[in-house]
Amino acid sequence: MKRSIRKALEAGKRRIEKRLAWKSRNAARLRRDGTVLDAAELKYEVGGRARGIAWGGVALMLRVAQEVGLVGAIDRRLHLLRLHAPYHESDHVLNFAFNALCGGTCLQDIELRRNDECYLDSLGAETIPDPTTAGDFCRRFRDTADVRALLDAIDDARLDVWRRQPGEFFAEAVLDFDGTLVVTTGECKQGMDISYKGDWGYHPLVVSLANTSEVLSIVNRSGNRPSEEGAAEEADRAIALCRRGGFRRIVLRGDTAFSQTERLDGWDSDGVRFVFGYDAKKNLIGLAESLEKAAWTKLERPAAYVAKGPPRDRPARVKRQIIRTREFLHLELKSEEVAEFEYQPTACQRSYRMIVVRKNISQERGERRLIDDVRYFFYITNDRQKTAAEVVFFANDRCDQENLLAQLSGGVRALSAPVDNLLSNWSYMVMTSLAWTLKAWSGLLLPVGGRWSEQHEATRRSLLRMEFKTFVNALIRMPCQIVRQARRTILRVLNWSPQLPMLFQLCTVLNC
Repeated sequence: MKRSIRKALEAGKRRIEKRLAWKSRNAARLRRDGTVLDAAELKYEVGGRARGIAWGGVALMLRVAQEVGLVGAIDRRLHLLRLHAPYHESDHVLNFAFNALCGGTCLQDIELRRNDECYLDSLGAETIPDPTTAGDFCRRFRDTADVRALLDAIDDARLDVWRRQPGEFFAEAVLDFDGTLVVTTGECKQGMDISYKGDWGYHPLVVSLANTSEVLSIVNRSGNRPSEEGAAEEADRAIALCRRGGFRRIVLRGDTAFSQTERLDGWDSDGVRFVFGYDAKKNLIGLAESLEKAAWTKLERPAAYVAKGPPRDRPARVKRQIIRTREFLHLELKSEEVAEFEYQPTACQRSYRMIVVRKNISQERGERRLIDDVRYFFYITNDRQKTAAEVVFFANDRCDQENLLAQLSGGVRALSAPVDNLLSNWSYMVMTSLAWTLKAWSGLLLPVGGRWSEQHEATRRSLLRMEFKTFVNALIRMPCQIVRQARRTILRVLNWSPQLPMLFQLCTVLNC
């Protein structure tokens, strides 16, 4: 980062700290004069030659896409248009991602971007596709091979990002699998069906890299399809991708729907580790109950967080009081124990570790204590190095993918069905989810090293773990003045924010 930029950021930080400290210095004036908010002296005018954009960070995401070769890879692999008049395939694809980055929640929001002159100038475009053209582009995906070509193009850019990472990045790749329901109220969408929950829609499969929260693939399916359908094939593709990227060890992780017993021997022979939940069937419960008492050990879970500062009084548990007053059934976990035994599934030719967790759950109704309930949870794995407790904690970490699905659904709005058939909605999901992928790549491109390596690593980690809305507010929704020169466009940041050092670190990497 340039010294002049660092000085400007430090000055902006001092100014905002001074304003935040104003309250304590002017407490008497506040009591005398009344409210702080006052819009009495206010006037609106047209800026004339001065032009600004609220989404100053979106141009940086275009620069990220160009830097890692995503633009070229899309145009090289994806061929849906006979003529480029004037848009290329990459223009259409990035149009979806940038709409999500700029707060768009539907196709119609693209019209807001088309009518923003400063937005177009920041991207160096005279115009962008309108919502109708964008929807038509989704329908140009004729078969599965077209969507696969787009996924392959994204993987080409992903491999470029991975090649820039340090050696320790490739120690282990953890691949998570999960399905989620995309509900729609439409009645004419081809491929929709009724799910096990009674909702109409689609049931996409999402494969992600837990290390960076990157979405490796999305596969759209009919709403009545089981979660595990197609998961083994996607696992093989993700394994091949991670090996091309240079990962030395690969671990598959999923819930009970993804145990894939007919594939376990093949993955084990291929050196792939796995930890899958397993259905609590009668024979497994019988084996767990037949274990000796000495085989069980208490499962001690680490604290979720360490409290800072002086202890505070806990508020009253209002929910618990209502449950007790109305005599609802209340379940409360009292203790957990863990054990393990060897088990060979019917579809396998070899045995694996079966980790079992026994939960002792108390049942209460009002003031009455009912008979305690004992429940068993099973995990199958070929990992012989981790302890039984470590396997359980590792499997439970998969719950972080639920947060990823929530971000894709509620933040990025990628998991929705705005078009008219299964294939076009699949393409929409893949293109819009690129907004989340660009966020992850931005974090991976941040430099780490030198005397500030610990600080840089913390910044990088915070960006990778950041929620999508927070990322948009931190790096995309940034007021900038647009200055167009003969051969370049300058975006002048107009106000200070705590995330500006992160922005300029990324600018340094991208030479902009």
